[in-house]
Amino acid sequence: MKTPSAPPPASAPEAHAGMTTASMDAAATAPAAAPGPLTGITGVLGGVNLTGLVDAYYGYNANHPALGVGHVGNTATEPFQFTNGQFSLNLLELQLDKVPDKSSLLGFRVALGFGQAINAVNGTSFEVVRNTPVAQYLKEGYLSYLVPVGKGLQLDVGKFVTPTGAEVIETHQNWNYSRSLLFSYAIPYYHMGARAKYTFNDKWSVTGYVMNGWNNVVATNTGKTAGLTVAWNATKKFSIAETYLAGPLDRFGTGNNGPWNHLSDTVIAYNPTAKLSFMANVDYNRDEGVLGGHPGDYAGVAGYVKYAVSPKVAVAGRYEYFNDHDGFGTGIPNTFVAAPGQHVQEFTGTIERKIAGHLISRLEFRHDNSNQKFFQRGASSFVKGQTTVDAGLVFVLEPSETK
Repeated sequence: MKTPSAPPPASAPEAHAGMTTASMDAAATAPAAAPGPLTGITGVLGGVNLTGLVDAYYGYNANHPALGVGHVGNTATEPFQFTNGQFSLNLLELQLDKVPDKSSLLGFRVALGFGQAINAVNGTSFEVVRNTPVAQYLKEGYLSYLVPVGKGLQLDVGKFVTPTGAEVIETHQNWNYSRSLLFSYAIPYYHMGARAKYTFNDKWSVTGYVMNGWNNVVATNTGKTAGLTVAWNATKKFSIAETYLAGPLDRFGTGNNGPWNHLSDTVIAYNPTAKLSFMANVDYNRDEGVLGGHPGDYAGVAGYVKYAVSPKVAVAGRYEYFNDHDGFGTGIPNTFVAAPGQHVQEFTGTIERKIAGHLISRLEFRHDNSNQKFFQRGASSFVKGQTTVDAGLVFVLEPSETK
């Protein structure tokens, strides 16, 4: 799982927040909760957690981009919901996870994924990942060690999802069904390298990184990308995380160790009540040599709001603006020659309904528009706008679930 930079959305009020002595006594004598569906498997695995999900959807694109030889046929800005007018598998995921602690200092994570989402994530690399099944379907794979220093310094080495962004690969951990423009164009999906995290207290933590680069297991250059995340949980209602990554990013696989790329990612979360939550994400990227030796940059901002109508029903909205004025973030213009570039906006509205303890449904409306003809319509024409509707079902299996 890609670790989110911000805390999860606010849920219903805690059940024990205002319990009296009598109610606590009643709770103590109440029957124990039924074991989770994976409790037995977790016990057999010796404390290793097994989790999984199946995420499928039906997508509709009002532009009706044509499929077939010679046609792109895609839903631009939505790499995880690529198809139009079809039932599709977004993601099937299985994960084995052992978190190190003071009683057992070693840990690991192995997460395998199948479907359009994992194809989009691993398909960004210059490596021929589709001819190497392990690389293609491995979402994360790393070893962990808890160094017994202070409260514990956790070291992870291997492939892990990026620390940047307000959204993650797994749909049910986001507020909307589709991914944001910033998730698709402004930040990486994953890294290969090492990270070290130290949590000072319940308010402050710091994580450092040394990695091959962006979206690669085997780098095409010898340079390394380094970075730092500082997270501050000011109160139970407000938090902020700032991540900075920098290094010689070899975007075109030429072995270039020259000009550096810099990425700043900020995520702010505010939960004024148990039902109402807000979140904001700001990204700025500058590549010192992407435009024929000249610097190029892009920036974007996304704002989110979520309201829990009831314990089973929630509504969420997202608005964002992505300023790709040099064109290298989205590939407009494809020649990377400074020209008009692109300015993209999108609004997304999502309704979520929890059907059962494991099953979540989402219905989503989204509209994107640009100052460039970026969105395919029909067989070969391109227009400045795109409207989509997605209906998704996500089945989540976790040891902690009891229904």
